[in-house]
Amino acid sequence: MNTPGKVYLVPTVLSADALFSIPAYVTNIVQQLSVFFVENERTARRYLKALDRNINIDALQLLIMNENQPPDLALAKKLLLEGKDIGVLSEAGCPAIADPGNLIVQVAHSVNARVIPMIGPNSILLALMGSGMNGQNFQFTGYLPIKPPERTKMIRELEQESARKNQTQLFIETPYRNNQLMKDLLDNCKDHTKICVAADLTAPTEYIKTKTVKEWKQQVPDLHKRPAIFLIAASH
Repeated sequence: MNTPGKVYLVPTVLSADALFSIPAYVTNIVQQLSVFFVENERTARRYLKALDRNINIDALQLLIMNENQPPDLALAKKLLLEGKDIGVLSEAGCPAIADPGNLIVQVAHSVNARVIPMIGPNSILLALMGSGMNGQNFQFTGYLPIKPPERTKMIRELEQESARKNQTQLFIETPYRNNQLMKDLLDNCKDHTKICVAADLTAPTEYIKTKTVKEWKQQVPDLHKRPAIFLIAASH
């Protein structure tokens, strides 16, 4: 019986011009792979070509996995059992963190295939590192609800939990809704609660600021269409 193939979790850039943030060994592995599960074929092709312009993109098998199209897990299992190595590419940052790549990893574990997470930029950790907030106890919540009543309730609950557990709360929003989220945070959090905004991480326009709600209200940044992570730290 074949030894199962391996699953390589291949990090991608957070910003198109930040190829420096990807370690050299990632390129070495990518050059050996011919099958990738990717969130967006166009972005994946551009990124792989940036890593090595000699890669024959047309010879690669790029299989889609995103919120509209779950990965073909039966195919992933078949490939691994045939001894084929698979790369998993996120749209940005590290795969299987806040994206569907974890489903491929589950399949790998089910057939006893080796899983190899590779080092690269992760916006959650970079934001936490740059925030000055508690890095010992934190929670990433992903996207908050869109509808105002549910969103308001969630913001207040996260603020209370942060105060109760001395826990940093992290969450994200679709970039074109960032300004609305910032407004909702300032409208619903207490004046002394700290908010950190980490936008355009690793880009030349990188912006990381931590201030109290009261301080933010004096000057609110324009975050429209800028990839951002929001963090809150509340005190009793």
